[in-house]
Amino acid sequence: MQKNIEEVLMRGLLTLRTLSSPEIMDIIELAIRFKKGWSINFPGKKMVNLFYENSTRTQYSFQMAMINLGITPLSFNLASSSVQKGETLYDTVRTFEALGVDGIVIRHTKDVYYNDLKTIKVPIFNGGDGTSDHPTQTLLDLMTIYEEFGAFEGLRVALVGDISHSRVAHGNAEVMKRLGMKVFVSGPEQFSDKTGEYIPLDEAVEKMDIINLLRVQFERHEQAMNITKEEYHRRYGLTSERVARMKKNAIIMHPAPINRGIEIASEVAECEKSRIYKQMENGVYIRMAVLTMALEGKL
Repeated sequence: MQKNIEEVLMRGLLTLRTLSSPEIMDIIELAIRFKKGWSINFPGKKMVNLFYENSTRTQYSFQMAMINLGITPLSFNLASSSVQKGETLYDTVRTFEALGVDGIVIRHTKDVYYNDLKTIKVPIFNGGDGTSDHPTQTLLDLMTIYEEFGAFEGLRVALVGDISHSRVAHGNAEVMKRLGMKVFVSGPEQFSDKTGEYIPLDEAVEKMDIINLLRVQFERHEQAMNITKEEYHRRYGLTSERVARMKKNAIIMHPAPINRGIEIASEVAECEKSRIYKQMENGVYIRMAVLTMALEGKL
């Protein structure tokens, strides 16, 4: 795979756009090995999670992955850090590099924030940047799909909900298309973009192999939604009635946190077709794989 000089200088996992399909599959296959019981240990290694946005699954999934690999996770409290004194992202990252960490996980509100970190030499792992990308979420979604169907070519997926504000939608769609999946989008047209071909939800539930719901990004909207939560659920939410019309082997996915009663009915979140909690489980193994490959010089 050809990489430009700037990409070669930066280690870790920033985006899947610079990885080939075989390289993406290497990560998924290593994660599956971890899930089946294979283990490796990195005693003496230390990493830190720098989260500039709230997070439960991604932050603690990375921390659990570190612990499983024998890596010491360092805590970072944004509210009590020097960020509150005006310290830049670069200076915070450079500080931890100087302190001797072996890797840095970052979630930030800025799209492609890592462009400001090109001189950093320790591996950086993108835990989500703005509305642009969330590579480990895409990987765990792909792992979940791969375990379910054994392949990607020809599968039909509908990304449903707040497409325009979703880094999950944008990251997933790009890789899914490369792997041969057919990507559609659904939900309110005000939240839609050119990520995929639009399909009404009531048509999508009957035709798709995967219904990939997205959380309504209330905190990202510059103006209030022009639809009530109850109306959103009625028109665009995954209800029990809609689930009953899904294909026999179709599955439901969601990056979480879920807004029960808005994009998904509470009883649907853990129904037979739901793989939401399996996605969370797979997230630990995917992040173990990514950290391992970086420490071994493969990322």
